[in-house]
Amino acid sequence: MGRQKVNQIDAVIFDLDGVITDTAEYHYQAWQRLADELSIPFDRAANEKFRGVGRDDCLRMLLHGAPDHWRSGPTGAAFNELATRKNDYYVGLLGNVTPADVLPGAAELIAGLKAAGIKTAIGSASKNTWAVLRGLGMDKTFDAVVDGTMISRSKPDPEVFLKAAELLGVASRLCVVVEDATAGVDAGLTAGMWTLGIGPMERVGHAHAIVPNLKGVGWPRLQQLIEDGAH
Repeated sequence: MGRQKVNQIDAVIFDLDGVITDTAEYHYQAWQRLADELSIPFDRAANEKFRGVGRDDCLRMLLHGAPDHWRSGPTGAAFNELATRKNDYYVGLLGNVTPADVLPGAAELIAGLKAAGIKTAIGSASKNTWAVLRGLGMDKTFDAVVDGTMISRSKPDPEVFLKAAELLGVASRLCVVVEDATAGVDAGLTAGMWTLGIGPMERVGHAHAIVPNLKGVGWPRLQQLIEDGAH
C-alpha cells in the first residue's frame, strides 16, 4: 500500500495516549507502584515497552521479569486483582487531567478536519478512554470512539482501528491512523490504512509519514505528508 497514490482520505483515527494527550507519566507511576509492591525491577525504560500495549499484556510483560514466585504467572482471580490494582492507581491519577493537557496541535488538527468534512475517531486500547476524554473536555469531539472495552485483541492486532472504521462507515483504505507506538503503527498498517507516526524513527519509522508532534500539522499538511510518504 505504501507505494499507492493517495486519492482520497475520508477519516482520521487517533490513538489517545501520546497523540491527543500524554498520560504516560500516570501509567508509569501506576506500574511503578505495582512493581514496587511485587518487588519487581521496573524503570522508565521498561515502561517505554508498554507504550500502545493493552493492560493485561503489559501485566504479563511485567510479571515475566518478576521473582520466581510471580514469573510462573498468577492466573484467574489473582491476575485480575493485579490488573485491577494497577488500574485503580492509574484512575486515581486521572483526576489531574484537564483541557490544558491536550497536546500541541491536536485540537487545531481536529478542528481543521471537521471543517473539511473529514470524520474523526479515537482508537485506543485503554479502558479508561472516556475518563480521559472527559478530563480533556473532548468527550463530544469525535464521530466515534473505540476503547478497550469494545475489543478483544490489543494492538498490534488491527481490531481497534477496523472497529473505528466500521463505526464511521469508511473503508480502511480511506482512513489515516495517527499513532505514537510501534504496535499502533503495526495495527494501522495491518488494517490497510495510511499511517502517521509521532515520535522517533526507531519507534514509528515504519509509518508512511513521521512527525515529532502534531504542532503545525493541519489538514493540508497531513494530506501532503501522507502523499509524500506514499512514494
